[in-house]
Amino acid sequence: MPHTELRSASFADLSARTFHDLLRLRIDVFVVEQACPYPELDGRDVEPGTRHVWLEEDGVPLAYLRILADPDGVARIGRVVVAERARGGGYAGRLMTAALTEVGDRPCALEAQSHLVAFYARHGFTVSGPEYVEDGIPHTPMRRDVLT
Repeated sequence: MPHTELRSASFADLSARTFHDLLRLRIDVFVVEQACPYPELDGRDVEPGTRHVWLEEDGVPLAYLRILADPDGVARIGRVVVAERARGGGYAGRLMTAALTEVGDRPCALEAQSHLVAFYARHGFTVSGPEYVEDGIPHTPMRRDVLT
């Protein structure tokens, strides 16, 4: 049985190969599979407060997300993606659990694809605004407030 490893790094700690492989996963799903041409390289990957979190098997990324440090102190989870071949294996849940451990007790926000609202709700997020359409896909803003 293949071994899956959890990884977490700042941009400065990513090798060029790893960053390439993470971007390829994001582009394969968001740009190619979901047919959404958008500026994938938005400049936020390289910010000092950004954390890249992923699961890999034999050095190949299966699932990924990034945690951004917004100026207001809110952690923002985004680019949550699972490779098509790995879907249904619980990888997204493992990744969210790991990300929320890194976020700690800070408030956290994300822009969920609307069909995934229930998934994020299981991780403590609640809808925080009206649904909107971005790149032809319905999204719902969600927030997880400070845990007390």
